[in-house]
Amino acid sequence: MVVIRLSRAGAKGRPFYHIVATDSRNRRDGRYLERLGFYNPVARGQEQGLRLSMERLNYWTGVGAQMSDTVQRLVKQQARQPAAAPAAEA
Repeated sequence: MVVIRLSRAGAKGRPFYHIVATDSRNRRDGRYLERLGFYNPVARGQEQGLRLSMERLNYWTGVGAQMSDTVQRLVKQQARQPAAAPAAEA
């Protein structure tokens, strides 16, 4: 079964997670089918804490992939954030 879950990266004490679609039998940080975004729980200031490709996430859930509890929480968090306004050109 395909699952959408977090894969840990980053240094000790400074976690960084990739949101990936992978086979449920693969290790947490092992092989994956596609990277869908990232989550940076220690983002500060102007750093982006969460980026998620909703188009690809919808594709994977449409073909039967299951999201982990944490990814479901992050998707709800992404939906609550106001849409990022495009940068105005000078």
